[in-house]
Amino acid sequence: MSIIPSLLLLSIFLILAVIVAIEARGLLSTVISVGAAGLVLSIIFLILGAPDLAITQVIVEVICLVLLIRATVVRHDTTFTAKRDRFIIAVCLVGGGIIIAITYYAFQSMQAFGAPLMNLSQEYLSQGFQKTGAANYVMAILLDFRAYDTLGEATVIFCSIIGAYAVIRKVGRIKK
Repeated sequence: MSIIPSLLLLSIFLILAVIVAIEARGLLSTVISVGAAGLVLSIIFLILGAPDLAITQVIVEVICLVLLIRATVVRHDTTFTAKRDRFIIAVCLVGGGIIIAITYYAFQSMQAFGAPLMNLSQEYLSQGFQKTGAANYVMAILLDFRAYDTLGEATVIFCSIIGAYAVIRKVGRIKK
């Protein structure tokens, strides 16, 4: 059975979901349509044999939905005072400075560009097909040799987005 008809149907559904998302007047309809389009695109990536792109698409979709909801739902929040705003800005600037300093010192200790750190890639390339049976070396490395790393990276990105949203959100705070 060919996958072309299923890809064609999914592509048509994707186009319809995007059109509904663009033309919808209500926020809920737009959010549902964008979510449906992202889900269908992830399924298309899975059918085409690119699970790494499907995982990335799901994460990007979550980010888009959070930003879409955050950008369109506006409520007035008077819980912040000017003094507290200055404190938050100062903490962010100090934290950003610390991150930049750590990054600078970390980059100083790195090897020159192009110098190999280790020869693990040669083992992946020479024995990848025998150990995994996968013809696509990228997928063999991501899903067979480094599956926990890939899952961990996706989890870290997702958790950091949720954490950042929980910190910066204004809706639902108790007024003092």
